[in-house]
This record gives sequence, C-alpha cells and structure tokens, in this order.
Amino acid sequence: MYLNFRELMSKDTAVNFHQSINLNRIIEGRQDITYISPVKVDLEARPVLGGVIDVQGELTAELKMQCSRCLTPVTKNYVIPFHERFKLAESPEEMNEDEDITVVTEEKINLESYVEEEMYMSLPYAPLCIEDCKGLCPTCGINRNEQPCGCSNEKIDPRLAALKDFFKQD
Repeated sequence: MYLNFRELMSKDTAVNFHQSINLNRIIEGRQDITYISPVKVDLEARPVLGGVIDVQGELTAELKMQCSRCLTPVTKNYVIPFHERFKLAESPEEMNEDEDITVVTEEKINLESYVEEEMYMSLPYAPLCIEDCKGLCPTCGINRNEQPCGCSNEKIDPRLAALKDFFKQD
C-alpha cells in the first residue's frame, strides 16, 4: 500500500485505498487478545495546500479477547479513525517543522507502517467485557457479574487489626 508523493501532487485528485492487511504481529506476546481479523483499510489521500498530502479514513477489525477483570471471552468490532498528513522534505532543516505533519524524505510512502502503528496504539490496554465489569471475587472466584457471592472482602490493615473489636459492645 504505497503512496507516490510527487505523482499524487501532480494529479491534484484523490487516491483511494481499499484493502485488508494481516496485522497478527501487533498482538504477539499479549495473553488477553487471542485473535485479530485482517484489518480492513479504507483511506483517501488527497493533496492540499502547502505541498501536503492529507490521508483520512478508517480502519476496521474484529478482536477476540479475554476480559481483564472476569476472564470472560469477548468479541468486539473496532472502527478506528485514521488521519495523517505528509510533506516531502526538501532539506534536512524541514524535518521537525510541524508536529501535525509527518515529514518524509522519500517519494514513496508505505502507508502500511502508519496503519500498523495506529492499530497498535488503539488496542485496548485492559479489555473489558462491559464498562462496569465487577470481576471475579478474590476470595471464592465467582464471577460477580453473574451472581453475588456474599464474601466479605473488607481489607483491614494488619497493623490496625487489633483495634477492629475495640468499639464492639458485649
């Protein structure tokens, strides 16, 4: 998925990218994410003022994961917005001119590495089955989303444990 910078600037029209990319390598080493579908890439690249190419679109993928709190298998579809701006550097001084624009030195830009980076940064740090997942009981191991367990999970500082019964009346 290469973008020819000078060719696109000379045409002054948009170029569309519609393809699927296998990005299994971004979940290697993760125990909580077990599967990622091929990422569907829908991008549009168009030249804008100032010799900049604006690439916008979205990335779509299905992830199979385990909830980080209750270990329930979860399948979610992710739609991630993608937006990058590229400018060809004429001299080394231009390299860090603008933070919003990625300055490139070669005329051919491999968009796959930018897509991979965006997908990687959008992966959930701690996947959840639902936003307010109650997790597993640390005492008995019951999934507290399915049923309450009745265990007392009150944590008492061991240094103050002797004072626990101080105010109890007989």
